Amino acid sequence: MNDPAAFVDEAVRRLQIEVPDRAIIAASGGIDSTTAAILAEKALGERARAIFVDTGLLRAGEVERVSEHFRAAGLRFEVVRAADSFFAALDGVADPEEKRRRVGAAFIRLFETEASRIGTDRLIQGTIAPDWIESGGALRDTIKTHHNVGGVPADSRLVLVEPLRDLYKDEVRALARHLGIPSAERQPFPGPGLAVRVNGVVTPERVRRARVANAIVEEEVERAVAGGQIPRPWQYFAVLLASRTVGVTGDNRVHGEAVSVRIVESVDAMTATAMEVPRSVLRTIAERITRELTGEVVRVLYDVTDKPPATIEWE
Repeated sequence: MNDPAAFVDEAVRRLQIEVPDRAIIAASGGIDSTTAAILAEKALGERARAIFVDTGLLRAGEVERVSEHFRAAGLRFEVVRAADSFFAALDGVADPEEKRRRVGAAFIRLFETEASRIGTDRLIQGTIAPDWIESGGALRDTIKTHHNVGGVPADSRLVLVEPLRDLYKDEVRALARHLGIPSAERQPFPGPGLAVRVNGVVTPERVRRARVANAIVEEEVERAVAGGQIPRPWQYFAVLLASRTVGVTGDNRVHGEAVSVRIVESVDAMTATAMEVPRSVLRTIAERITRELTGEVVRVLYDVTDKPPATIEWE
C-alpha cells in the first residue's frame, strides 16, 4: 500500500459492492478491526453496525478502554456480553489450536444471531495478511490457526467481507493514521484473548490470574517507557504456564503456577526480537506478580526467544 488515500477510495468502492444492504462488523478494539470498521462506516454509513464482544477473556479494563477508543474514533458500536458462552465452549480444552477453533466458532455463532436480528448475512472483519498466511492452506504450513480464519465453521451462514485482507500490520497502522484513528500504535491483542495466554485448560480462575499478571506487565513496561528506560515495544504481556512449580511463602511450601513475560520489538509481526529490558524492570514485574498473586503464582520467567524460531504469542 503506497497511497493510503487511494486505498481508502478503493476499499470504500469495494465495500459498497460487496455489501448491498446492511452488515455487522466484528470490532475487537484492535487496530485492524477498528480500521476496518471506520472504512465500513465511510462506505455504508448507518447500514453498518459494529459489535464488540465481552468474551470474559479480555484484559483488565478492556471493555471500558475499547469503548472509549471507539467513541474517540467516532464509531457507532454496541457491547454484547457473552462470557458464559465462551467459557462453555472452552470447557476442558487444553490444545491451543482447538482453543482457537472453539473461540472462532463461538464468535461466528454469536455474530450469526446478531446478523439475523438486523436482517443481514454480511460480516465485516479486520483480517490482515499474516492472519491467513499463518493459518495455512494451499502450500503454506499452519503456524497457528487465527480464530477469524481457521476458526470459522464450514457451515457458517455468514458472508465474510475483509477490506484489509492484503495488508500487513505496519500498513494498517499507516492507514489508521491517515484515517485519524486515535491510538494507532496500540499494541496487538489476540482475538481469542487470554484463552491463548493461559497455557493448558482455561477456567475463570486461571484467566483471572493471567489478567492480573498481564496488567502488571503492561503497567511496568509503560512506566519504563515513560521514564526513558526502554523504547516502546511492539508487544508486552504475560502468559500463565501449564506446568506447576514449587515456591515458598513465609515458611510454607507452595505448589503454584508460573508466568512467562514476553516483551518484543517488531515492525510487521512476521518477525520479532526479544527486547533487552533492564533487570530492575524485570525484577519489579516479578515481585509485583508474585506479591499480588501470593500463593497462586510463585515463579516468573522472561522469554528471550526471537521470532523465528518462536512465535510472538505462546499459543
